[in-house]
Amino acid sequence: MKRWIFWLGIAISALFLFLALRGLDLPHIWQVVRNADFLWLLPAVLIYFIDVLVRSIRWRMLMQPVSQIPLSFAFPLTAIGYFGNNIFPARAGELLRPVLMKRRYHIPISTSLATVLVERVFDGVVILGFIVLNLSAFSGTSASTSYISSIHSLAFWATIIFLGILIIFILAALFPSQAEKTLLKVIGAVLPMRWRKPAADIIRRFLGGLKLFRSPRWSLLVLAASIVAWLLETLTYWLVMRAFPFSASPNALMLMNGVANLATTIPSAPGYIGTFDAPSIALLTALGVKAELAAGYTLVLHATLWLPITLVGGIFFAIEGLDWSHELDQAKRERQSAQ
Repeated sequence: MKRWIFWLGIAISALFLFLALRGLDLPHIWQVVRNADFLWLLPAVLIYFIDVLVRSIRWRMLMQPVSQIPLSFAFPLTAIGYFGNNIFPARAGELLRPVLMKRRYHIPISTSLATVLVERVFDGVVILGFIVLNLSAFSGTSASTSYISSIHSLAFWATIIFLGILIIFILAALFPSQAEKTLLKVIGAVLPMRWRKPAADIIRRFLGGLKLFRSPRWSLLVLAASIVAWLLETLTYWLVMRAFPFSASPNALMLMNGVANLATTIPSAPGYIGTFDAPSIALLTALGVKAELAAGYTLVLHATLWLPITLVGGIFFAIEGLDWSHELDQAKRERQSAQ
């Protein structure tokens, strides 16, 4: 991992944390956290692990046209991916599942990576839907019209981008020969001769990872699983909220879920430090929650979403006997040589 990427993420997280906590009473935030009813975190963690289980089932569906993966392997792999994303910068954990699939089932990394990218596109469509459909949560609040308008504009254009990517993936899956010819022409125009064959091999394997889109039934099942997963995550937000002396509607929490997770696509330090917290605190404050209370809730929520799955993923990582630098090097060699 290049050092400048790491330090850039640290700088961005520091900026977002500064924006999140600027002008707030830090001792008051600590008091809010200390007074929380932490028993509510037990069902919150349970629901979050069910959420991860649903995401594991979804990825198993995506891999169905390529390989039959038992859930007993898909869940640990998903947890390992969370561990990698939460510990290492630049969402590097996304590479771990493809690397392990190559090790266990001899599936090319580029093929598995295609399914991971499809996952992210489905996630993007759902969380943007959460934002657009729940902006009504601002009704009757003191939130400024410009603030609401900026969220709406961001969500609108991001939705256009994600839907565009989704349509491209579907067309590439339905017309693989035409997609391959088009991409090979692009490769021939922009890459030097020595890179063309490896790039062509990667493209063919990547297109193989999009086979699920050839089945409307499986595509709808993956979309349904994505919606269920994000609703379960919203339920986690609600359960953690019960530990604090404020109330927000399900619409508001769905909106917060969408905005916070959209913000975490910004490169940051491992674990989305700052990029998750700043927009969450700002949105809750705009909805009428006191700033210190919003900050205390957000910090505990972030820890609830981060710590348990990171510990479990780390255990599975150790059981698999993985070496992070070795696995990353292997992934890079795979992408470069397309053996």
